[in-house]
Amino acid sequence: MPVPSVPLVAIVGRPNVGKSTLFNRLLGKRVAIEAQEPGTTRDRIAMPLLLEGHRVILVDTGGLLSHTATTLETLVREQALAAIREAHVVVFVTDASTGLHPEDHAIADLLRRSGKPVVLVVNKAEGPGRALQVGEFYALGLGDPLPVSALQDRGIGELRERIASLLPQAPEARPEGEPVAKLAIVGRPNVGKSSLLNALLGEERAIVSPEPGTTRDALDTPATYKGMRLLLIDTAGIRRRGRIEPGVEQFAVLRALQAIERCDVAILVLDALEAVTAQDAHIAGYVLDAYKGIVVAVNKWDLARREGAKEGPALEAVRTGLHFIPYAPVLFVSALTGEGVPTLLEASLEVWRERQKRVPQQDLNRLLAEAVARHLPSHKGKPLHIYSLRQEGINPPTFVFTVNDPEAVHFSYQRYLANALREAFGFTGTPLRLLFKARARKRERVQSP
Repeated sequence: MPVPSVPLVAIVGRPNVGKSTLFNRLLGKRVAIEAQEPGTTRDRIAMPLLLEGHRVILVDTGGLLSHTATTLETLVREQALAAIREAHVVVFVTDASTGLHPEDHAIADLLRRSGKPVVLVVNKAEGPGRALQVGEFYALGLGDPLPVSALQDRGIGELRERIASLLPQAPEARPEGEPVAKLAIVGRPNVGKSSLLNALLGEERAIVSPEPGTTRDALDTPATYKGMRLLLIDTAGIRRRGRIEPGVEQFAVLRALQAIERCDVAILVLDALEAVTAQDAHIAGYVLDAYKGIVVAVNKWDLARREGAKEGPALEAVRTGLHFIPYAPVLFVSALTGEGVPTLLEASLEVWRERQKRVPQQDLNRLLAEAVARHLPSHKGKPLHIYSLRQEGINPPTFVFTVNDPEAVHFSYQRYLANALREAFGFTGTPLRLLFKARARKRERVQSP
């Protein structure tokens, strides 16, 4: 049975209404380019987001115009329309500072015809004067307009709640027979992902072609290995933002990101005939951001070895190019000959098992005492105190540290603690999610008169 896709939330609107600012505000970081110049965002930008407990992919789009005069405007419009077709929820952004615009009416008509759930946002509603202008947007016929200020972080909490209320509900229970371990095969175009899927399955199940980009959608293939139910997800190749061609390749990127979001372990396929590229690192970054397990498969190793490649230097090059995931297993394989493929599957399942691991509390207590004894930093002259450590969840392994001041935990110290956990307990191939929470203050007793 297919695993439900991660919902897509698309932000649309005419040019220069603040879509990218809102996109960045929802993400909590600056990803999209913000500028006063209309049309700055030309391609869709997609990023994973945890929204009120829901995992979604947030999609930013360029300005949507009903009439396009240039080729660029036409391409931007096509991308925005594609985002609407793919979306589970559409956030329609308008502008309180300019008021209701004829293009807003055109977009509203388009959204009604799409049948998609819509949240109508009136951005730039700073101050009482502009807040009063919100009423005119009822004329769009898309329900209650929500005044926000993406720039000043106003109304964003209510916006998150409205979006979450429209998202499809996840199934409450796992259907019988659903695969247990979900493995996604990801990588740049033409590195041999579909060939590797066929080698893993031992049959021709995916279309294989030397033409880059043959696979345009994520293909779900149930399988069984040594009594364990699997779901193998083949995906279209991901390119770096800015190198993504308009049209059908945009769908491929979004669906590949969805595959990463819903898998347990991603098999990142590299081309042994090429050095580790920036695109390879970019894809690994997507996997890391989603806290998914990762195994690196260096494909076409038979051809590289024929050209004189040696495993030692090749491994060092991969480790250097992907230095931020030193815990990931690296295997040299050939989808063509089958070399290393069984070992790759075993390694992927081992990473999956590592993601299910629970550490006994007494072992965590001992680790914390030892780690603090070796190194405990301070922040702005204030010492950091760590009172307790517990494991909150699995898949990904999640650990909660109770501290006196969460802001005092520097990134480098977080990495130190993660390395201490790995050194003691393994967790091969999977990122660790570390949470730092302040200790609740004891309530002062109220004396009776």
